[in-house]
Amino acid sequence: MFIAIHALAASGVVLLAPVQLIRRTKDRKHRWIGRSWVILMYFVCISGMFIYTLSGSFTVFHALAIFTFATTTIGVISIRLGKVRRHVSMMVGSWLGALAAGTFAAIIPSRDIPQLAVAEPGLLWGAVAFVVIAATLWVGYVLRFVPAQARISSNSGFLRKKSMT
Repeated sequence: MFIAIHALAASGVVLLAPVQLIRRTKDRKHRWIGRSWVILMYFVCISGMFIYTLSGSFTVFHALAIFTFATTTIGVISIRLGKVRRHVSMMVGSWLGALAAGTFAAIIPSRDIPQLAVAEPGLLWGAVAFVVIAATLWVGYVLRFVPAQARISSNSGFLRKKSMT
């Protein structure tokens, strides 16, 4: 079960990040998609801690999950403090780490993804289609129906920098 949660959430992480990077405006829609991306990333990190299929013990993937959890959290705190560059670097770094880990998980023959592709290709492609459709519907909903205007006060919110006036 943890493998399924991990794979589905990781697929969502991989698909949502380019939307955040491509969109020019960083508005309420960016925050909605970003919050869903962070939740999915936390699902990836936490579920990854319960997967022990390679050796039955702690692996480099577990260390990556802990590191990614930390960098994602630092990214969230950074934007709340107004540190945009740190936020961008932490979030892009977390996404690139997820891409790298996913690539290695997909190309190592003893891992579950290649085995599933051979044993049950319909299930694998069905799961891929489900995630792509779900991510597309979510992004479409947010971009179409969530108002773009920013907050009334730029200093409101948890951990937001206080105004110097």
